[in-house]
Amino acid sequence: MCVKGIFFLCGLAALAVLQVSGIYVYTPGDVMAINGMDIRLKCTFQTASKIYHDSVSISWRFRPLEPGREEEEVFYYQQKAYSPQEGMFRNRTLWAGDIMGKDASIIIREVNFAFNGTYTCRVKNPPDVHGWVGEIRLRVVNPGPETPPDHDN
Repeated sequence: MCVKGIFFLCGLAALAVLQVSGIYVYTPGDVMAINGMDIRLKCTFQTASKIYHDSVSISWRFRPLEPGREEEEVFYYQQKAYSPQEGMFRNRTLWAGDIMGKDASIIIREVNFAFNGTYTCRVKNPPDVHGWVGEIRLRVVNPGPETPPDHDN
């Protein structure tokens, strides 16, 4: 509760709280891909701050299903695309997003069963750097009559 002598300070604190906002990241959740095909991992975002193309950064990471394997970098974007120089995503990721359109999507080429796991999409738009991380759980399957078509690719 604010007392008369510190009313001004309480007002400043309230103003600071109102100006703090987070970045919201949206992903589809569960995605299925056919073994050997390319897949688009969709990630979009909302931010209260103005977007400056040169300050937005996007990072994609992969957490495998298999125990004992470490989390791995999938892709990084800041002013331009940076694919990993080593690991299973080397030469497999492509930028498919549009910063000004609030799209942070990527394409992974020729997925196989080793790509089963959870992918995280994190977007930072300074000063808006805190918020949710989008997650996609990818399941790679063999083609067959039981595989529903994925119209988002």
